[in-house]
Amino acid sequence: MIIVKSKEEIELMRESALIVSKTLGMLAPEVKPGVTTLQLDKLAEEFIRDHQAIPGFLGLYDFPNTLCMSPNAQVVHGIPNDTPLEEGDIISIDCGAVKNEYYGDHAYTFAVGEIAPEVEKLLQVTKESLYVGIRELKTGNRVGDVGSAIQKYCEKHGYGVVRELVGHGLGKTMHEDPEMPNYGKRGYGKKFVEGMTVAIEPMVNLGTKRIEQLADGWTILTRDRKPSAHFEHNIAIVNGKPELLSTFAYIYEALGITSDEENEFRATAFIL
Repeated sequence: MIIVKSKEEIELMRESALIVSKTLGMLAPEVKPGVTTLQLDKLAEEFIRDHQAIPGFLGLYDFPNTLCMSPNAQVVHGIPNDTPLEEGDIISIDCGAVKNEYYGDHAYTFAVGEIAPEVEKLLQVTKESLYVGIRELKTGNRVGDVGSAIQKYCEKHGYGVVRELVGHGLGKTMHEDPEMPNYGKRGYGKKFVEGMTVAIEPMVNLGTKRIEQLADGWTILTRDRKPSAHFEHNIAIVNGKPELLSTFAYIYEALGITSDEENEFRATAFIL
């Protein structure tokens, strides 16, 4: 069942989402060769708690950490550890936070130093596909419209779109209806309505779409061990159109990146 949110509830969700956005922005300059994912995880937990929120992933379904940290061929759900990042790595950092009983949950794939051109293109296309999908999140459209748009955009570049893992509704629980696949057919699936809140998160592989799970019961990686990218935003349908609750602006400020990619999905200009 889709849980429609009031304007007041959407604003509470925006608070939670922005704590995650700020956490990712804080981490952005720390993602560099030599740092371990466990060190980044500790920084994130402290930051979230300092902002009067609770880490959303820690203990959820018995997950042991604050962040899902998934480097290179790991798609999602990687567990932080003591292995240092290396020049040329990429790493998906997926973060959740709970404030006022509502979840924020989004992700960004970072480059560690200089990365190979083909991997840089994978990151670019995957992030672009996120916004391609978000444009379809409007009243009257359906779940399949979002998935179809993302799938076609990524597959025309020759990439594999993961099937087994999907986006989701978001609210007082991490995973609400509807599921939001990154593939599908236009005109199929549940219809979007005013006040829906979802997490859209393309998971896109440089090679095959096929994946495997490690024995730890969490880590998902590509079957051919080629790199995978993952980007995620939280969005509400407001006045019939998609409105971002999360932002990558804090990441871009930290890394000195100029971007207007989010402008069309905001009712007003975003001010840091």
